[in-house]
Amino acid sequence: MRRKIVAYVLTAALSVGLLAGCGSSGKGNKADNSSAGKGEKTKVVFQTWNPGESEWAHLAEEFKKDNPDIDLEYRFVPDSDHYEKLKVDLAAGDAADVYGMQLGANYSAFRDFEADLTPYVQAQYGDKWADQYNSYALSMLKTDKGGYYALPLGLTYAGFAWSNDKILKKHNLNVSENEKLEDLKKLCKTLREKGEYPLAIGAKDSWVNIDTWMNIANDINSEKLYSALDGKTSFEDPDLVRAFQIWQECFSDGVFQDGATGVGMYTDTTNPFETEGTISMCLNGSWECGVFLKTDEQTHKEWNGEGAHHTAFLIDWNNDGKAAPVQQTVDVALCMNKNTKNPDAAYRVIDWMLHRGQDILVNQLLQYCPSRTDLKLDVQGLSENGKECLNFIMKQASDHIGGYREMSNVDLKQALADELTNLALGDTTPQKAAAKIQQTSESTR
Repeated sequence: MRRKIVAYVLTAALSVGLLAGCGSSGKGNKADNSSAGKGEKTKVVFQTWNPGESEWAHLAEEFKKDNPDIDLEYRFVPDSDHYEKLKVDLAAGDAADVYGMQLGANYSAFRDFEADLTPYVQAQYGDKWADQYNSYALSMLKTDKGGYYALPLGLTYAGFAWSNDKILKKHNLNVSENEKLEDLKKLCKTLREKGEYPLAIGAKDSWVNIDTWMNIANDINSEKLYSALDGKTSFEDPDLVRAFQIWQECFSDGVFQDGATGVGMYTDTTNPFETEGTISMCLNGSWECGVFLKTDEQTHKEWNGEGAHHTAFLIDWNNDGKAAPVQQTVDVALCMNKNTKNPDAAYRVIDWMLHRGQDILVNQLLQYCPSRTDLKLDVQGLSENGKECLNFIMKQASDHIGGYREMSNVDLKQALADELTNLALGDTTPQKAAAKIQQTSESTR
């Protein structure tokens, strides 16, 4: 699939003669501004889905203060359209100078249009520049040849579940930080009998389905999960088939809400959980903790008002007494368009976002967990309940990680997404799903 995407963009780009790279040799933090002598600003376009428009409002003025010589145009494009727009704009020679990137398949697919950022960071911070970043984050971004074509803006962790304890308390119910699946099934049955939602999931979205299945598989056997993703272990291995079975049983046994495959996470599921307070439990990652800092009146009241309380917890999917480990990822990385006309100014945007920008995104907005080792986690305005949840999340991030979240094989990812949906609908069996995914794995190696 990477070859298909690159071929599409290359063919179109060749037709308009855009393939000559314009990358700089990496002169640190000095802008390449041919208009500087005339007192004009250097324009840089930044396209991303994350940070979103509401978060950008907190960043824009601070960036202007720190970089008065750069005219930064922020373009928000939803995640569903971001990469398609990049493909089209790269072909037309009108792509953003800096753009957000997701790890895995997309990072690999756009490689021919990503500038190697290593010379820039080395020039500015020296040979030990990598020490300022989380080693895992950099390991996921480092290429086989040693270059870094993106740098990490923030980390997130998948595998958490969240409860609205106000609803649970009303029925004399509760969850533990390590909830066994057998106990969760009983809890969901009771909630249904009380007219409440069980554990909610927006299963229309493949990303949350994959997150959840990987969390199940991590709980059963992390080594086999990642070996299968690398093509070394068959997806038909009994432990992985068991993970597919547990996933399917969450639908057939009523753990997940009825009609889950027809609703997305954002905002079909998150609005009732976060703002309306009508859902008792919800599957979502570490980023859910940022809801404690949302400022709209209704959400703020639901999460911080009188009687409000939420718990972040893990699930013990195989009932062995040990909670499933979480999956770690770089939530968004920043790339520079190899063909930018102002590479040094574009790098300055990236560098500002990774430092001052990340400070704001983490400690004022709690959009991510830090990707920098020198960034002290000191979130402003977080309630005591929010601090409890964040501390729990960071503890898991410190000593309870199963492995990475994003996979690089786009065809395998799609096959897994398709079969998880089929399992949820009851249209296949765990054994058949595993066999079909394994077939795709073998055909794309």
